[in-house]
Amino acid sequence: MPGIVPHRHCIVCGKAIEPDQTFCSDDCKEAWEREKKRQRNFTIFMFLIFLGLLFILMFSAPH
Repeated sequence: MPGIVPHRHCIVCGKAIEPDQTFCSDDCKEAWEREKKRQRNFTIFMFLIFLGLLFILMFSAPH
């Protein structure tokens, strides 16, 4: 399309950025890293809860 400059959008805030970039600023990059860390911690927490429940079910069932 004529008149549209090649670009991408920041994956955090959606601002138009250069095609070779992923984030528009260091703030957006830090926000992305914080969110990834939060999601990783949540996944680990849920896995530990699952293991705990499995352990309880295995050893509390009547033999």
